[in-house]
Amino acid sequence: MDIQVQDLIEKIKKDGVAAAEKSASEVKAQAQSEADKIIADAKEEAEKIIKAAKDETARFEKASEDAIRQASRNLVLSFRDSITKELSAILQSETEKAYSSDLLSKLIPETVKAWTANTEASEVSVLLNEKDLKSLESNLNAALKAEIAKGLTLKVDNSINSGFRVGVKDGAAFYDFSAEAVAELFSAYLNPRVSALLKEAVSNA
Repeated sequence: MDIQVQDLIEKIKKDGVAAAEKSASEVKAQAQSEADKIIADAKEEAEKIIKAAKDETARFEKASEDAIRQASRNLVLSFRDSITKELSAILQSETEKAYSSDLLSKLIPETVKAWTANTEASEVSVLLNEKDLKSLESNLNAALKAEIAKGLTLKVDNSINSGFRVGVKDGAAFYDFSAEAVAELFSAYLNPRVSALLKEAVSNA
């Protein structure tokens, strides 16, 4: 009887230890699984944060590069426009200076005679500003005597700072030799050259 009781006690102890060990093993396995999941989730979240940080850095770098490129383009365009404006002003100023009384007294008769020789236009007019007309009128009357006899007139046009225009009475056709028009012709050639030179300078910088 004592032996059976002892065996029963041993069995209960053995079963209890086995159950406890099994329970402990299950708890340990569950804890390990949860720990692994926490680590995996944390790793995934860290990777998301790192990716977002890299994306934001790349976006910021691109925005900065775009801003620098745009600022550079604006600077080049502003510089080009400034140079073009300055050169145009110089051209007009120098063209006005070139239209001396001596030059105009030779150029106007030559222009009028060449034009009237190749056109049937009547009532042709030469337009100058008041100052130039007063100083050149006697010389032009002498040089263009035959043309004036045919209807050529000398007129004041104070919209012309320097130089002259030749045209028919109704304004249907005219040649513009004003300083502004001549300077504009030079500028039309000069502006593309300035742009090309600036592009070349920027590309080689």
